[in-house]
Amino acid sequence: MDKTAFKPLLLAAALLAAPLAQAAGTLVYCSEASPAGFDPSQYTSGTDFDASAETVFNRLTQFKRGGTEVEPGLATSWDVSKDGLAYTFHLRQGVKFHTTEYFNPTRTFNADDVLFTFDRLLNPQQPFRQAYPSESPYFNDMDLNTTIKSVTKTDDNTVVFTLNHIDAAFVQNLAMSFASIQSAEYANQLLKQGKAADINQKPIGTGPFVFKRYQKDAQIRYTANKDYWKPEDVKLDNLIFSITPDAAVRLQKLKRGECQVSGYPRPEDIEVAKQDPDLRVLSQPGFNLGFLAYNVTHKPLDQLKVRQALDMAIDKPAIIKAVYQSAGQLAQNALPPAQWSYDPTIKDAPYNPDKARQLLKEAGVKEGTTIDLWAMTVQRASNPNARMSAQMIQSDWAKIGIKANIVSYEWGEYIKRAKAGEHDVMIYGWTGDNGDPDNWLGVLYSCAAVKGSNYAKWCDPAYDKLIQKAKLSADRDERIKLYQQAQHILKAQVPITPIANSTVFQPMRKEVQDFRISPFGLTPFYGVSVQQ
Repeated sequence: MDKTAFKPLLLAAALLAAPLAQAAGTLVYCSEASPAGFDPSQYTSGTDFDASAETVFNRLTQFKRGGTEVEPGLATSWDVSKDGLAYTFHLRQGVKFHTTEYFNPTRTFNADDVLFTFDRLLNPQQPFRQAYPSESPYFNDMDLNTTIKSVTKTDDNTVVFTLNHIDAAFVQNLAMSFASIQSAEYANQLLKQGKAADINQKPIGTGPFVFKRYQKDAQIRYTANKDYWKPEDVKLDNLIFSITPDAAVRLQKLKRGECQVSGYPRPEDIEVAKQDPDLRVLSQPGFNLGFLAYNVTHKPLDQLKVRQALDMAIDKPAIIKAVYQSAGQLAQNALPPAQWSYDPTIKDAPYNPDKARQLLKEAGVKEGTTIDLWAMTVQRASNPNARMSAQMIQSDWAKIGIKANIVSYEWGEYIKRAKAGEHDVMIYGWTGDNGDPDNWLGVLYSCAAVKGSNYAKWCDPAYDKLIQKAKLSADRDERIKLYQQAQHILKAQVPITPIANSTVFQPMRKEVQDFRISPFGLTPFYGVSVQQ
């Protein structure tokens, strides 16, 4: 993309921000960070999914707006074999891929697009993946690379997924962002042009909004997909992401009408927004967890006593009061209370700096030992102020002789470096993506996820055996027992310190109609309109 050609447009947008927000059919969203790219299969962050999966793309199945129930998407229906190992999807006909200045499709969506999408995820030798090497962390973290045996087409409108073993949440998994369907025809065009990497910068999908242009740290522009297969979901002519990392600035832009919806408010801004007659604030209990991940491959964090010491030295109620204020509840488990299979018997070790000092001494850790503590630079529902959290933890650890060096990076760099295991301890958060316990216990802590979203880099065979057995069972009661056993192992081994579950607040201007909070921490605008 020619950035110089984009500068006049940015200048005009800056000068006319308030009038733009009032334009007919235009909604401006003050987002918190720049996406790392626009290929949903490559990422695990809500920032990236909001900018791609929730706008440009569809999946075979999808979640109902504002809920966790699965409904048809690009597949109108599906059949499951008696043994639970074959899923036959009947595809929606007549669905059009986006027409843009860089792609003009010659056919509608069909089985070849599904085959390309999943062959690319499954096969490292697939030609497109060879031309543009890319990992699929979420897909692999969920073991779907070993679960799916094959994807074949019966005809242009029918595809069959054959599994190596039962996956109780398979249909829900296909509704997740990483399973967004790409255009095989567009991919072939990019291959011929030698521009395979453009799939991550110039996306083509079938979703409700068409990507137009992007300037990092400034703006993303979309227009309505006038040919969308579900026309009632397209009520905006234009959608603009105004990238605004500072939460205070986001609030002021919302109050001035420069944006209609703003992401991730600070707790102290919620009451301010509620008192503004032009704004309203939606809220619902969060399906999330803010936590610390200890990189167990780094010394001295490879020792259980050290992790136990750091865990019990943190004054979590003080963090809840100062950072989360009225929006946070103390978390003691690796699952949020709203997740089925949550074990309420799991409790924290008592706050005890004296015992923490003793454990460090037993582990041979000298006073004054330095540990890097990474803090996110973006607000999240799971942690509205990671920097403040880090400063309070730094103070707590200083009391037991540990010096915490606070480290921060831009969001995309933060995730990239963390996946590479550069951190000692990192502040992170998670919001469930499909309503299944495996989305927490598998994606965040399994051996398969060590190179992905398992930022503790923790791999315990006994734990892994339990969650794998649970995933293979179709009996929910059995799955609950297995997952609860796994939760006890996780708590005992302390690869993480759970901090808080938080209420989700969504401020917006009153003219925004029918916005629904996603339980999965996403920010979808399909079905949303702006009243004039």
